[in-house]
Amino acid sequence: MDLVSSVFGSIAHWVDIQSLLLFTVLFLLIADYLKTRRPSSFPPGPWALPFVGNIFTVDFNRAHESLTQLAETYGDVYSLRMGQTWMVVLNGFQMLKEALVTQGDSLADRPILPLQVDISHHLGVIISNGHLWKQQRRFALSTLKYFGVGKNSLEHAILDEFTYSAKDVTVHKGKRFNPHLIINKTVSNIICSLVFGHRFEYEDEWFIELIKRFDSALQIEASIWAQLYNSFPLLMRRLPGPHQTVQQFWSEVKDMIRSEIKEHKKDWNPAEPRDYIDCYLTEIQMRKGDAESTFDEENLVICVMDLFAAGSETTSTTLRWAFLYMAKYPEIQEKVQAEIDRVIGQSRQPSMMDRANLPYTDAVIHEIQRIGNIVPLSLPHSTNRDIQLGDYTVPKGVVIIPNLTSVLFDKREWETPYTFNPGHFLNEEGKFVKRAAFIPFSAGKRVCLGENLARMEIFLFFTSFMQQFTFSMPAGTKPVLDFRYGLTLAPAPYEISATLR
Repeated sequence: MDLVSSVFGSIAHWVDIQSLLLFTVLFLLIADYLKTRRPSSFPPGPWALPFVGNIFTVDFNRAHESLTQLAETYGDVYSLRMGQTWMVVLNGFQMLKEALVTQGDSLADRPILPLQVDISHHLGVIISNGHLWKQQRRFALSTLKYFGVGKNSLEHAILDEFTYSAKDVTVHKGKRFNPHLIINKTVSNIICSLVFGHRFEYEDEWFIELIKRFDSALQIEASIWAQLYNSFPLLMRRLPGPHQTVQQFWSEVKDMIRSEIKEHKKDWNPAEPRDYIDCYLTEIQMRKGDAESTFDEENLVICVMDLFAAGSETTSTTLRWAFLYMAKYPEIQEKVQAEIDRVIGQSRQPSMMDRANLPYTDAVIHEIQRIGNIVPLSLPHSTNRDIQLGDYTVPKGVVIIPNLTSVLFDKREWETPYTFNPGHFLNEEGKFVKRAAFIPFSAGKRVCLGENLARMEIFLFFTSFMQQFTFSMPAGTKPVLDFRYGLTLAPAPYEISATLR
């Protein structure tokens, strides 16, 4: 009898545990639904799984394509839930213009994303907000302008850097090589000159390691690992994975920048600033005792990190796409070279003054930027008040994803959106025309800080390379336009041949 009672007692106990587990699961599911259900006026979107939301709805290796395809089902304004966080994705030129320009004040903030916060601590000029962001952005723009962005002095620095790059390319004597590292070093040296006051030799191990790690970090920050970290930070901070690798990398970069600042202090003269760091140190000194000041050395570290990222990756990626497209379309490359030969010749280097007389070359550059789609989802924004977008109400504090891919390939704006066609930027007389829907640097108050620098670098580097080299695929190789997804959309690794003209 005791045995029977014991058995029945065990069964009852097991049933109680099952009931408790079932009740707990149901309670959590209902709580998750009630907490995260879409309000009646909120944009529609795909059904979300409990707890994780739409994390597995999106292919993070092709996120820009996934989000653009979802717009075909749910419209130009739709929503996704990543973990417990709601995001609204904006598609099409008219919708992005309405949001980022017309209602730009309401979307001027960046969202508070745990991975970015753990790296930058709300500092810097890219993901900061409010008074700090305004003060740092204003200072960065004025300082970069002071050191020549948009002026002849920087133009000479870019053309000088090209000569170093051309030597590295010429060494290969027309044989196949991977242009990735050469171009990254070339472009990175321009922002290094502005920020650190000097360029690096291409063989410098510190410089090469820095560039390689930047490249890896930007890939990880657009991966599913970053999304999981931002959705479940308490858990992910304790788990191993690429998200820990990227934090370690940024920590090492910050230490490198601190060592540069330390060296600057040894012979820093406020009366004769050499670069951005010198100007920032002077600003810290001048604003001591100012309660409104956001200038300190830790902010300087993050600002330098931000400027390096913004001032190197997008331009070098654009140039790598440029080589690939010129190799794929040799007839277009020949027309560019013929125009350069006619306007500039071979006896002098290009100048920004030449751009007005090179409409076809300018059109090709813009088409490379459009179809290259370098920053496909821009950087996220956040609503700082309730706003109306289309037929929907988006509450304060919602993450906004401006899908630039949907604009640069908008069938309503481009005659042949999926074809490489410089004619998109030429009128019937062959004159260059910039299209309103050309927004590779985004738009509004958060438009890319480095746009003017990037435009200058892309024009001068591209025309210089076209003036001196002809790019083609190695024998037996066809150009493949596959991409490698990250915060920037880079070409998959490739090898190319560059022949001196």
